[in-house]
Amino acid sequence: MSDHARNDSSAPDHEESTRRYYETSDVDAFYDAVWGGEDIHIGVYAHPQEAIANASHRTVQHAADRIADLLGPDATVLDLGSGYGGSARALAERFGCRVVALDLSEEHNRRHRTANIRHGLDGLIEVVTGSLNHLPYKAEHFDAVWSLEVLCHVTDRDTALAEAVRVLKPGGALVFSDIMAAEETPAPAVRPALSRLGVQSLATPSFYLQSLSRLGLETDFEDRTADLTTHYARLDEEVRRRKPELRRAISPAYLDDLLTNLPLWTDITRRRLLRWGLFHARRTTARTRP
Repeated sequence: MSDHARNDSSAPDHEESTRRYYETSDVDAFYDAVWGGEDIHIGVYAHPQEAIANASHRTVQHAADRIADLLGPDATVLDLGSGYGGSARALAERFGCRVVALDLSEEHNRRHRTANIRHGLDGLIEVVTGSLNHLPYKAEHFDAVWSLEVLCHVTDRDTALAEAVRVLKPGGALVFSDIMAAEETPAPAVRPALSRLGVQSLATPSFYLQSLSRLGLETDFEDRTADLTTHYARLDEEVRRRKPELRRAISPAYLDDLLTNLPLWTDITRRRLLRWGLFHARRTTARTRP
């Protein structure tokens, strides 16, 4: 198995470290202040200076457009790595579908449930604490499986993909985005930037395309790497511009880490060492075992 998707026996430890990172008050404050506190993923940008929150929400709309034919009041979507619940609420509100939202972090999930009640969507969204590698659902249960920038945090991506396909109905769709390494990028070239997130390695577009083909899905990949470059340039700009304000919201140590780390991301995205985009895969066969 390649370094980009190794089956790692340390996966439970890695999941725990990921959960701890995303549950810190500094991380929450950063995502609230700079990212908008609703959608925590890369944005699709209308112009290079667009608000990060607006671009991030456009990613949700764009991904939903790809599976709109499957969604309606009778459909159920599984949102893997649901975070603060922005995607789940957008899907439930737009289509009237039911959403099962799964995330490692019970802190995120409590916040998610509270927001669902506030928006009057708690009757459509079930929030569950769990792992992508062990989905507690029967085979062929969901009309669509959804995930935005979550698989980069998973050490055993083969199992996560197989589980996502296992619970997907024939004719259903798996739609996801991820931050990936370019095919020719050596792992050490991006490791310093990844360190803040605790990400050990990245998949490549070819890994996902080949894995999904083996699992019996017909897949297309929409490469939107230019948006990844814009996104990290915007994050870097916003953190520097709002540094005095952020010092009142997050700890000096975490802010200093951001000021050091975000330029690394800006650099590697401008050098096209990373890839980002949207995978849209349709399951046309009955249950397939990896």
